[in-house]
Amino acid sequence: MPDHSVHDRKGERTSFWRSRAFLVFLGFAGRALVLLWEEHRAHILGALPYLFLLACPLMHLFGGHRHGSHGHHRDESNARKRAVRSYKEQQPSAPPGSGHR
Repeated sequence: MPDHSVHDRKGERTSFWRSRAFLVFLGFAGRALVLLWEEHRAHILGALPYLFLLACPLMHLFGGHRHGSHGHHRDESNARKRAVRSYKEQQPSAPPGSGHR
């Protein structure tokens, strides 16, 4: 794995995230974001309602398969099957040929 540490003036190793190079990068990235926002604000804000509408079906498709959602349907079905099975087990069995099932 490459070493991404930077040496400071005293020769000590410091992380890139605390180096002067990272601060320069943050300055350029911040300025770029401001310029992009100024030039494309109308397009971004104009598309925002459509992005919210698009987010709804995407969240339904991709976000509903965790945290136990939709699992209650299976639990209810299994509980219903167990209840029917236990009810049938409690019923007295009719003698063969009596016509009762």
